[in-house]
Parts: sequence; C-alpha cells; structure tokens
Amino acid sequence: MGEKDTRRGYIDTDVIEFSIKNIELLKKVQEEILWLIDRDYPIKNVVTFVGNRYMLSNRQRLALMRATSTTASIAERKRKEVSSCSRQIVRIDGFNLIITLEVALSGSTLIKCMDGTVRDLAGLRGTYRLIDKTDKAIALIGLKLKSMSSAGVVFYLDSPVSNAGRLKTRIYEILSGNEYGVSVELTNKVDSILKDKAYVVTSDAIILNECVSWINLAESIITGNIGSVKCIDLGS
Repeated sequence: MGEKDTRRGYIDTDVIEFSIKNIELLKKVQEEILWLIDRDYPIKNVVTFVGNRYMLSNRQRLALMRATSTTASIAERKRKEVSSCSRQIVRIDGFNLIITLEVALSGSTLIKCMDGTVRDLAGLRGTYRLIDKTDKAIALIGLKLKSMSSAGVVFYLDSPVSNAGRLKTRIYEILSGNEYGVSVELTNKVDSILKDKAYVVTSDAIILNECVSWINLAESIITGNIGSVKCIDLGS
C-alpha cells in the first residue's frame, strides 16, 4: 500500500496558473503554436519561443506541449482510434495509464488534449512509488476491460523506473480474479513494443503515431468511472 492521502501530481499554484483568465490566454497561445507546427516547425522550439513571448511558466508550457499536435497527426490518431476491444488482447502502457488515473483520483490537474486524450502533468522522470490511489486505479482498469469484454490484457512497465516490480505484483494481486487473462511485462522497450501493436492503451504521442490502433481508455475511465476531475480543456 502507498502513503496515505498522497495527491499524485498536485501543485498548489495550478489554481493561479490555470485560472479562467490564464486558460483563455493558453488557448490563444495554442493557436499560434498550432499554426507554426502545422508548417513543420519543431514543437519544442515553438513552445520555447512562444512561451517566452507570453512569459509562460514551465508548467503552462508543459501543458501546451502535451495538449497540442499537428492537424495531420490528430487526423491520423482519430482514424486509428477504436472504441471496442471485444475478444481482443489489450496492450497497456502501464505507467502512462496508471499515473494518469492516480492524478485524476488525486484531484490534480489533467489536460484535455487536441487528439482527444487526457494527459497529466506529473512528470515523474523515472521515479515512482505506489500511493493510496494506486489500487483504485488498477481496479478501475480491470472493471473497464471487463465491461468491454476484453479477451485479455498485457501491461508493459518500464523496468528502469523505480518500484516497477512492486507495481507488477500489485497488478497481479488486484486483477487475478478476472475471467480474462492478465500479464505484466517489465521491459526497457515499452515504446518499441507498442509501436506496431493493435488495441494499444497510451497517451504517448510517438506510440499513437505509429501503432495499428488504440483505445482512449484513460478518458473513458475518467469520464465514466471517476466523474468530477480537474481537467483543463485545451482540446478545441
């Protein structure tokens, strides 16, 4: 079990940085970013340039970076998105999905993105520990896959990330009673494995651009099973 009452991804200054006024500013800035990246300017350089112009904080820049994609990328991701996984094996980018759900359960800031995904701003960068929201996040995944009649699920966890082994054990403990097959693999090649797979669950842009098909499972769980969350809409 994790530490009691831990709020994954919570930053108290988000109240100011993502106020109604600042969200309107970010939407305006996002239009400029989109115009530039649609003309093949690299998004990191664009966000730095435009962020400097508007004196945005690092967290606001991160939100724009994660929320914004080229028009062509969005269209391609939408084309490959599927809503059903009946009798199919679902392959999950484990830390990507579980951390997003932990952030949602913590009441911390989420971003609704232009490609329809919901992304977090947690930025753990290789460090992870189980918290009091972890079990609930895993259980919600299990319930959703059951309701979708999945034939099975494979979680891929980045092995270099701290506590990956503990999370693997916890997934087995919580989901072992389900009628569908559950497998958890530790690997340092999650991106490479998922790039050519179907029925992938992730919000990683690189994987979404290259996979055969994907399921927007985080958004579905958050909307249908968690309800009220702090989600900044940069998806227009």
